Amino acid sequence: MSALIELVTARLTPLSPLALEISDDSAQHVGHAGNTGGGHLSAKIVSSTFTGMSTVARHRTVYALVEDLMPQQIHALSLRALAPEEL
Repeated sequence: MSALIELVTARLTPLSPLALEISDDSAQHVGHAGNTGGGHLSAKIVSSTFTGMSTVARHRTVYALVEDLMPQQIHALSLRALAPEEL
């Protein structure tokens, strides 16, 4: 597991995820215009915190936990945020 994935995993612990999968997709975006060196990550997170929240509210909740990592360490973060009942 890369140091960046470990850092993001730690940052998301306040959501008490029931499931969390983070992948580093940076290799697929080498030379991407506008990328100043940050990684491209994809994350699937399942948390009861998301119950009753809209997709936008879920994404805002996650981004608030990692916003200081963007755009230097994280250039792009693709999210799939689910409540347990959506599995």
